[in-house]
Amino acid sequence: MVWSMFIFLLAGLAEIGGGYLVWLWLRESKSYWYGIAGSLVLVLYGILPTLQHFPSFGRVYAAYGGVFIILAVLWGWLVDRKTPDLYDWIGAVVCLLGVAIMLWAPRP
Repeated sequence: MVWSMFIFLLAGLAEIGGGYLVWLWLRESKSYWYGIAGSLVLVLYGILPTLQHFPSFGRVYAAYGGVFIILAVLWGWLVDRKTPDLYDWIGAVVCLLGVAIMLWAPRP
């Protein structure tokens, strides 16, 4: 479980960080190097989930989606300085509950 959460965390940071660098390049007129760096980080994001030990691609990405939402809320708060409201936090908790159900529900 610790390995899975570590990989989810790295993948989330790579996706959000890479996307943010591309955003800065295209939306805030930063150097094209931001776009290149962001693109390379996004390729890393594509590789990281393959390190998971789950046999199902769909389940890994669905569970990762919930983790991504939490990381996106935190990124917005800590990096982009946009304070999440109550509904952001409620939505994030609902997503984490969904992730827990998907990953740890008893299956035959």
